[in-house]
Amino acid sequence: MHKQFNYDEAFSRNIGWVTHTEQLQLKNKRVAIGGLGGVGGSHLIVLARLGIGKFNISDLDEFDLPNFNRQYGASMSTMDKPKLDVMKNIILDINPELEINHFDEGINLDNLDAFLKDVDIYVDSLDIFALEIRRAVFARCYELGIPTITAAPMGMGTAFLVFMPGKMSFEDYFCFDGFSFEDQILKFVIGLSPTVQQRKYLVDRSSVNFLKKKVPSTSMGIEIAAGVACSNVLKILLKRGPVIEAPWGLHFDAYRNKLNKTWRPFGNKNPMQLFMFWYVKRLLAEND
Repeated sequence: MHKQFNYDEAFSRNIGWVTHTEQLQLKNKRVAIGGLGGVGGSHLIVLARLGIGKFNISDLDEFDLPNFNRQYGASMSTMDKPKLDVMKNIILDINPELEINHFDEGINLDNLDAFLKDVDIYVDSLDIFALEIRRAVFARCYELGIPTITAAPMGMGTAFLVFMPGKMSFEDYFCFDGFSFEDQILKFVIGLSPTVQQRKYLVDRSSVNFLKKKVPSTSMGIEIAAGVACSNVLKILLKRGPVIEAPWGLHFDAYRNKLNKTWRPFGNKNPMQLFMFWYVKRLLAEND
């Protein structure tokens, strides 16, 4: 017997952690997710199962073998298929009533306003090396008063930051201006993860090469990132109280069984950040 989809029944097990009224609020929220590869694919799945009813999603890549270790939609049956199409079909299979605006050419300056139209929160999941468009997205969100969150998989854990309207901005925190591309990537990494605790168990430093756009990853880091990011999306959308916002950050590492709550006034201009930038850069240089 074919069973018809019913939103209330499909997401009924959320009730208890959210109220019936809050679940209806989530149904009417629109979340923008930039990038559907690593963290983006898992963010999308978690938020779809949370009962979010509207999405703006973007991606311009296809699934390939190097994606298999971490990306939700990557499999032999999806090889060479557009990530956006695959992930869109998966979430429509979870909730056929979803309202989805899709951007199959990715995010660019020409479609940025359309991508952010009517959005309640932006969840960053662009490739770590896509700094130029990431900066543009965060800047436009700040102008429009849209909360933003970025949760990066760091080793076997995650580090995340929230940027709220009217508070410290992405640019004020990361301080990219005047630095080379490679140094900007490093500043992004140590800005997200000020203690860089994942360096303690990196067994092959040659696997990190910013100039070649090469960094290692794990599926554990991806899934932890999705859990942390989406829990904070829930709090922000439902106005469930304060969140940890920049210049505060949080880094949980499951391998080290360690949780760090960081505070970096002035962001990457903080003396501790300046030291960490020099220290990590020197470590990586030893492998060149």
